[in-house]
Amino acid sequence: MDVTNNTAGNAFQNAGVGTVDLVVIVLYLICCLICGLWATWRTQRGSVAGYFLAGRDMLWFAIGASLFSSNIGSGSFIGLAGTGAANGLAVASYELNGLFCLLLLAWLFVPVYISSGVYTLPEYLLKRFGGQRLQVYMAALSLIIYVFTKISADMYAGAIFINQAVQWNIYVGVLVLLAITAIYTVSGGLKAVIYTDTLQTVIMVGGALVLMVLSFAKVGGIENIYEKYQYAVPATHTNSTCGKPTDEAFHLLRSVDAGDLPWPGNVFGITILSTWYFCSDQVLVQRSLAAKNMHHVKGGSIMAAYLKVLPLFTTVFPGMISRILFPDQIACVDPDICESVCGNRAGCTNIAYPKLVIELMPIGLKGLMLASMMAALMSSLTSVFNSSSTIFTIDIWKRFRPKCSDAEMLVVGRVFVLVLVVISIVWIPVLQASQGGQLFNYIQAVTGYFAPPVLSLYLLAILWPRTNEKGAFWGLMVGLVIGVVRMALDFGYGTPGCGEEDNRPIIISKIHFLHFTILLFVICILATVIVSLFTKAQDPQNIIRCTWWTRHSAEERVMFPEEQRRHDLHEIANNELANVPVVDVSTLPKWRRTLYLVCGYEPPQRVDITEEEKIAAQKLLTSVHEHPKWKMFVNLNALVLMSFGIFLWGFFG
Repeated sequence: MDVTNNTAGNAFQNAGVGTVDLVVIVLYLICCLICGLWATWRTQRGSVAGYFLAGRDMLWFAIGASLFSSNIGSGSFIGLAGTGAANGLAVASYELNGLFCLLLLAWLFVPVYISSGVYTLPEYLLKRFGGQRLQVYMAALSLIIYVFTKISADMYAGAIFINQAVQWNIYVGVLVLLAITAIYTVSGGLKAVIYTDTLQTVIMVGGALVLMVLSFAKVGGIENIYEKYQYAVPATHTNSTCGKPTDEAFHLLRSVDAGDLPWPGNVFGITILSTWYFCSDQVLVQRSLAAKNMHHVKGGSIMAAYLKVLPLFTTVFPGMISRILFPDQIACVDPDICESVCGNRAGCTNIAYPKLVIELMPIGLKGLMLASMMAALMSSLTSVFNSSSTIFTIDIWKRFRPKCSDAEMLVVGRVFVLVLVVISIVWIPVLQASQGGQLFNYIQAVTGYFAPPVLSLYLLAILWPRTNEKGAFWGLMVGLVIGVVRMALDFGYGTPGCGEEDNRPIIISKIHFLHFTILLFVICILATVIVSLFTKAQDPQNIIRCTWWTRHSAEERVMFPEEQRRHDLHEIANNELANVPVVDVSTLPKWRRTLYLVCGYEPPQRVDITEEEKIAAQKLLTSVHEHPKWKMFVNLNALVLMSFGIFLWGFFG
């Protein structure tokens, strides 16, 4: 059937989406839009700190909600449930591991980022090592990773859901979703994104919990999942192992030769990927940098870490239930059958979660779940869009336009979002055939090729003051070459279908991508340490407040020459702008006022501030001071949380 020719009304009717569901979806979109516009109105859109870091006055609950919703996007709903349907519980290791990495973010990494006074993580490398090649390389690499794993994967996952629910063409679905997110993301900056993330987290968690209850009720409880999952195979299944669930489906820790998640890769490889994602990736770190103070940083991480427990029960288990209830569709093996079911010859596990929604949710609640999936998609997309524009503006545009003013940076950041979206859409077709149709595996595999060198660099930069610029650069280059070679081989040879002979090189066929992640991380650490030891050490005065050991230092930091030059040029540009008469928006032509309103742009206003006031404001922004009472409170909460996490690992291990 050619679903692209259906009208929207027929499509909704075919999917069983009634008028009540449409009303729920419309109400959700209206509430989300109102929330975004309200936050936009409250945002200092005319300042760089206001637009990119929400003025650094966000509270812990908003930080925690934004951390969670930025992490759990539509790609996670589709990917976690799909991989759970295919291979069982082990994929939940990514979520349970993230619980500990969120604490590492707040207790180890963020204090250094804040004390160094940076907007982006590539900017931190400029302050820590000097020069520009590390900053520009990391900025470019981050944008590439966002396109290949975050933006395109989330848009593809959201389009899968819309295609299953309303039978739209996948690209039509993508365009609709992008139109929804564009209004407040471009105009309001990080504050608008965080406030709408808070709303979307409530909707997302509420919808997921409702579907979880209905799923468990439909299958007859968790005992029946353990009993029936092993026999959830399609009616056309033969006696071969193709399409048959693994015997270790209900274990997080599996044998060393397990094809999906061997235990060394699970324990160490996932730790590397999760630590990179939560602690040295701009999207997640930027939320913590917007916090009011360190107590709110830690409180936000604790809240997000508790929420990270939910996907095991709200997403992975329901994915397995979907396979039990609909084995002929979800567990299809024959490529022709799979293509007729979901349009993907590689497999249909990616539709496990949407299938549950369409089949189990009653009228009204189905609209809630559709709204939840839209919330998941919008929260993750808006977060990546905002972080991408921040990186491009601060780390790349300022590199080539060192005299750019704050006003120019705000315009460039908004325009870049639109460019990034177009590039991401072009990449979507690659996702449809990659990694056996399991979206989550695709995301983690690509990340495993690029993340280890990055994490090794930030860990050494924060913890080992002897790390210098040459060691950092060559450690990254060694990791890049090895990672790109592995990725090229992986995508070049592809993944053989079940029952097909594996003629791939040993480095692909015998070394799991998580084991490769561990190996690459160790190689990068060694390369960085060796080169640093054989080259000149950096002046300690240049790295004050840029390492864990100097984060509380009150000494005056000496800028690197290149850093000082860029700082001076930027100050000159802003001083020149300060001499220009303040723009009265009401006197501008109507077309220009309309353009400002649509783009969410406010001409920067001149503010008279003394040098002493400027220094005091900068000290406040870079303060990592903690009140003893609140410090003890968040530390005790972290201990309780870690104990709970260890219990879950022991119970499902």
